[in-house]
Amino acid sequence: MHFTSAQRIDDGVLEREFTLGEIPGTLWTPESAAPGEPGPAAPAPLILMAHNNGLPKRDARLMARARHTAAHGYAVATIDAAGCGDRPRSAAEEQARTDLRRAMQAGEPVDEIFESMIGPLVEKAVPDWRTTLDALLALPEIGGPVGYSGWTALGIRLAATEPRIAAAGLFAGGYVPRAQREEARQVTVPLLFLLQWDDEGNPRQRALDLFDAFGSRQRTLHANLGGHTGTPWFEVEDGGRFFTRHLK
Repeated sequence: MHFTSAQRIDDGVLEREFTLGEIPGTLWTPESAAPGEPGPAAPAPLILMAHNNGLPKRDARLMARARHTAAHGYAVATIDAAGCGDRPRSAAEEQARTDLRRAMQAGEPVDEIFESMIGPLVEKAVPDWRTTLDALLALPEIGGPVGYSGWTALGIRLAATEPRIAAAGLFAGGYVPRAQREEARQVTVPLLFLLQWDDEGNPRQRALDLFDAFGSRQRTLHANLGGHTGTPWFEVEDGGRFFTRHLK
């Protein structure tokens, strides 16, 4: 892991850009865990934060959540995994995105296009996130346990197959492929599931069915009125309390 930049931001949080092979990422660490601080550093629990469906790691909403979370004592990391953000996409991926835009403009069904786009994206993203997790847990300022926050389809795969994930906060605002809906039954870690009741791109009943499918005995559903981007800020604070219960 090679750090390429570092800056202090609000509340003493250290924000560092890094590269790990072809993987670009950002790491936020709280003042208590920042390297080079006087006195012994307290290793911070880690939260992996991913935006829905492969949007870039520099997305403003993700960065605001990450900085707020780090200020409350967590190390937070996000990456542009394969096919996400500015990473190169295959011809098939570009075609799927073109087909999706055309279908949405024409008001045509889009589920099968999402299946062809999101399923492979999850398959390619998971190895990059695991590689990043290995490197992050080797840093002295990060001690675990590990939480996950964000993109549901990716979070299901990681929570089902990665034993280091101890809790997950998932946003029910992105398409979840059928394979991950089945895989949800294997997820047993504590869950916080956020649902926008009027999400124009995510049928409410599909999200409720997914919540029922999880194997976790500790799972909580928070539903708020409003569309896809209307999640209230207090859900970030409630998410912090959820992770405090399970990671600290």
